[in-house]
Amino acid sequence: MKQRVRAILITQDNTLLLMKRIRPGAAPYWVIIGGGVEDSDATREDALLREVREEIAGEAEISRLLHQLENLKGETEYFYLAHITQWNFDDKTGPEFQRDDRGEYLLDEIPLTTEALASVNLLPEEISDVLREALERGDLHTTV
Repeated sequence: MKQRVRAILITQDNTLLLMKRIRPGAAPYWVIIGGGVEDSDATREDALLREVREEIAGEAEISRLLHQLENLKGETEYFYLAHITQWNFDDKTGPEFQRDDRGEYLLDEIPLTTEALASVNLLPEEISDVLREALERGDLHTTV
């Protein structure tokens, strides 16, 4: 079964980096940056760092696993809390950005607050709930 990894990327300014997706005929939605674990990845954490490099030309420091879930395709998704200090969306290299049929990908930086999270259509809904609950507990600090 395919495994996917996602990076809950917290910046030095206490904001969250999300990928905004715009597809024809669908309402915009946001996702946590990440992707599939490849056979060439030694660990899930290596896959996560590779995905961050591909999708936003960024370097992240992983703090810890925050949550895991099974998505609608039956894949296990692992959500890691990570700290990011540099990124350059203009230098993205992921294969999804080379396709014209996937809609738009926009990097969005939102305040790390329950109000800001509630104002975006973050998918899957379960991770949106997990993040809001963790914020309310004060449990989204990164220790690197």
